[in-house]
Amino acid sequence: MTEFAAGRHILPRPDVRRPLTTAMDVHDQETAFTPVGPVPPPAGAPNVVLVLIDDLGFGTSSAFGGPCEMPAAEQLADHGLRYTRFHVTALCSPTRQALLTGRNHHSVGMGGTTEMTTAAPGYNGFRPRSAATLAQTLQGNGYSTAAFGKWHQTPPREISPVGPFDRWPTGEGFDTFYGFMGAEMNHWYPLLYQGTTPVEPDRRPEDGYHLSEDLVDHAIDWVRTQRTLTPDRPFFTYLALGAAHAPLHVSPEWQEKYRGRFDHGWDRQREVTLERQKELGVVRPETELAPWAADVPHWDELTDNQRRLSARFMETFAGFTEHADVQVGRFVDALEELGELDDTLFLYILGDNGASGEGGLEGTIVEHRLGHGVVDDPDEMIDHIDEIGGPLSYPIAPAGWALALNTPYQWTKQVASHFGGTRDGMILHWPRGVSERGGLRHQFSHVIDVLPTILDCVGIPAPFSVDGVPQQPIEGTSMRQTLADPDAPEHRRTQYFEMCGNRGIYHDGWMAVTRHGIPWEMVPDNDRRFTDDVWELYDLSKDWSQAHDLAAEHPEKLRRLQDLFLIEAAKYQVFPLDDRVTERENPAMAGRIDLLGDRASVTYRAGMRRFTEETTLNVKNRSHSITADVDLPETTAEGVIIAQGGRFGGWTLYFTEGRPAYAYNYFGMNLYTVRGGEPLVPGRHEVRLVFDYDGGGLGRGGTAVLLVDGEKHATGRVAQTIPYYFSFDETLDVGVDLSTPVSDDYPVLDNEFTGTIHTVRIDLDAPSAEPSEFDGGLHRRVMGAQ
Repeated sequence: MTEFAAGRHILPRPDVRRPLTTAMDVHDQETAFTPVGPVPPPAGAPNVVLVLIDDLGFGTSSAFGGPCEMPAAEQLADHGLRYTRFHVTALCSPTRQALLTGRNHHSVGMGGTTEMTTAAPGYNGFRPRSAATLAQTLQGNGYSTAAFGKWHQTPPREISPVGPFDRWPTGEGFDTFYGFMGAEMNHWYPLLYQGTTPVEPDRRPEDGYHLSEDLVDHAIDWVRTQRTLTPDRPFFTYLALGAAHAPLHVSPEWQEKYRGRFDHGWDRQREVTLERQKELGVVRPETELAPWAADVPHWDELTDNQRRLSARFMETFAGFTEHADVQVGRFVDALEELGELDDTLFLYILGDNGASGEGGLEGTIVEHRLGHGVVDDPDEMIDHIDEIGGPLSYPIAPAGWALALNTPYQWTKQVASHFGGTRDGMILHWPRGVSERGGLRHQFSHVIDVLPTILDCVGIPAPFSVDGVPQQPIEGTSMRQTLADPDAPEHRRTQYFEMCGNRGIYHDGWMAVTRHGIPWEMVPDNDRRFTDDVWELYDLSKDWSQAHDLAAEHPEKLRRLQDLFLIEAAKYQVFPLDDRVTERENPAMAGRIDLLGDRASVTYRAGMRRFTEETTLNVKNRSHSITADVDLPETTAEGVIIAQGGRFGGWTLYFTEGRPAYAYNYFGMNLYTVRGGEPLVPGRHEVRLVFDYDGGGLGRGGTAVLLVDGEKHATGRVAQTIPYYFSFDETLDVGVDLSTPVSDDYPVLDNEFTGTIHTVRIDLDAPSAEPSEFDGGLHRRVMGAQ
């Protein structure tokens, strides 16, 4: 490492003092100058590939005994190592922040997802500069770096054309980025970024487009180019697919492959999966199925329609998952074709949390409904069963399947207290670094251990200083000793867990946990206090799956672990605990600052687009107006003036057959439309929509009035409005409605306004001072579970 000043502990590499000039004429220069060259990587450093699949769960992949065929995962595991006690944080953003920093998620400000951030230090969503990312460290040591797919770590108010961009992937150590910034994405009509530039695919579903394939295409192209131009530099590729997070989008042939395979239901699937897991050795032979979650119906308690729907949801999930893994397999094949696979440290993490129970007891064809507590009726959903997985749906599977996909463990995503939310399979494949093939590793490990393990394997020390900022300690520990020794001592003796108020503490083979909330009740009971939570105790040396609660038998052991949780939680910025979920997705309720702050008026101009909910005015739960200054063409005016959201929730101001119109889409359930009676004459007009909110709480209705040149043109009622968020993936656009359309009055994508837009102004009335209660169907959900 002598060729690297400061022994690689200071990044970027300090400038080297250059020889003094000794002559005016270059021909008289006695000392040769050294050309400025690239940062040298460590000698023999391997490539690094980090693949992360979304929302899987321990018992999902066939590589860990699950029902979803994942041939790439099986191939890598059979030629590498399976880690059977690998843990994550129970939600997307926190796992990703912990993965790329090697620190606990609260230590780096990510106590929840980026959409759930607050002002509290452990929850503000801003990675401190004292916690450099893996990409920054590898980049600073001579690696080429690239990220593809889901990011979900940038503060939402910074996802705009004006940035700042230092917390985007290209600001956090990646030379290249192609993917999406938020929690999830429509896989048929995605809104993506190339670096920091918004882009949309040039193909559509009818042309065979699918996001997972697109992401891997870009990853393969990048690696091929990198090896052609800089074969002397190792590369780091971070491939984070959106699958199998909702929406479950996959073409019919992948669903058809699984047709009928899940008709036996989730109870039997748990039994089948556990049998396979024991055969593979990824659980101990004596492992039992953990208790079933209260209030989730068993398969034989469902109606015929519920069983048909549930089976189709699972067929779609399985097809979506296998399709994603096959794309990973294409990437693996590309590495092998280049001759790079054997010298690539390849880590395949099968889930950033457990499988998602956020689909509720019934599942839904539109995920955002459940985020607001609105429950679909199975007898109505059955009429749309063949739409599931396609462009007209935005589905997520029922919680019963999530429990089965987390076999043999309890609970699901969000529930950090139990392994159903935090334990996922991890595969490590590195032929030149690991001689064993198909090995099992049972040491307790955590996602924060990945960064120090990679640095250890590639021969790079953790930096003391990055960009002039002293670095806080890395809280993970290297797992490298386990690569060669299946009996290596357990490197992680203590680990806390917390998410949405669900808590756990592991120490020396024992674990104390308390579940605070239920994932499919996204609007929790405000009367529930953390002090009322009941703690459980498990001896993991004898009870692999947390099946037997020993709290009553060992009260002193439980008390010591509860005290240890308090110590760890205080150390890592876990307090104050926050159990809000959907409420935190509205900045005004979460207590964070969105980009526009207290502004009550914003004027947009033609061509402005791709504004997320936190980079535009929040029109929810208050009266407001939208005023457009437009020139209508000589031909019949058509197309969108301004739209926010899409087919599954949003609003739009547009022209159809020369008439102005406004539509409000309530979760794809109801479309409230107000249309003008007569076409407008060509020329300049002011088209104004005034929305008079009823008040009296959140999600209430209102009256929509269309005015043209100051005169009332049409009036209509909007019976219900969306209280918290329109969408995680769609945006506000001027002059077009990107991704899916709010209204079928205009086509998908080909809906640009045919006239000229001068300005569009949104004005907010003063917020209501009335109470903000919103049931959102939560009562119906709870009663339906009885």
